[in-house]
Amino acid sequence: MELRHLRYFVTLAECLHFTHAAERMHVTQSTLSHQIRQLEDELGHALFDRIGRRVTLTAAGDSFLGYAAKALREVDEGIGELKRAPDELTGELRIAATHTFNLGFIPECLASFMQRYPKVKASVSELSADAITDGLVAGRLDVGVGYDPGSGHELWFEPLYTEEMVLIVRHDHPLAHRGRVRMVDLHHLSMVQLSREFATRALLDECFRSCGAEPLVAAEMNTVAPMIGLVSRTKLAAIVSSRAVAGRHDVVVLPLESPTPVRTPGILWKRGVKHSMEVRSFANDLRKIALRQSLQPHNAAAAA
Repeated sequence: MELRHLRYFVTLAECLHFTHAAERMHVTQSTLSHQIRQLEDELGHALFDRIGRRVTLTAAGDSFLGYAAKALREVDEGIGELKRAPDELTGELRIAATHTFNLGFIPECLASFMQRYPKVKASVSELSADAITDGLVAGRLDVGVGYDPGSGHELWFEPLYTEEMVLIVRHDHPLAHRGRVRMVDLHHLSMVQLSREFATRALLDECFRSCGAEPLVAAEMNTVAPMIGLVSRTKLAAIVSSRAVAGRHDVVVLPLESPTPVRTPGILWKRGVKHSMEVRSFANDLRKIALRQSLQPHNAAAAA
């Protein structure tokens, strides 16, 4: 089946007259008739009842018409978007991400996007995972970057990559000289952690339980940057994404094992929404840059 078969079918269904439909499609009547026969043979159903040059839709034809017309509209809209010049796009892109991704990942993706679409206004919000979910469901956001919210939401989660979390301490901390640290070694260690409303906190609590360790939570915070700042000024430790400390020299980054805490960031979409070219293009930038970063050496961020 080819697109021309669908176009001939939809046109004939609109005209219900072979001569008129052939004229509209700029083909001969015999060509149109032959193409319709090919489509019917492939589908295994008669789509029209023929009465001379006039025709009526069969039940199968009437049922197929809606799907064929929808497919053609989608293709034609896609072709139209491809023909539009980048500087013709003037809409608004509403993005939300959690703190870690706003440090470097989102700015890099946004810079790539804005270079191609300079007239599109980008609005970026730094929100908690729950607020991103609420914003997408309510239609206040176009796309989110975060972690899988789990079942029970009207969202689709598209994984981007897998990241390992790391331990950070000050240079004079007793663990600073270690090459790797086991989770059990953090038993009774004074730490600053994310507050309990975060999925990452639940992940870390489960890792501690699995190895029988129980850290001493000296402080809880709801953003990562202050946690890192506190670690750099005290003897507290913290577990964060390696991306959150890339390029920092005021803390020591230590890989964790037995078990290694692992998170999977991804793109969050609202189900059933038809996204604009701007949104789809930005999502493609997210995928490409995430892939490029995931192909970098594993210890690049830790060594920074």
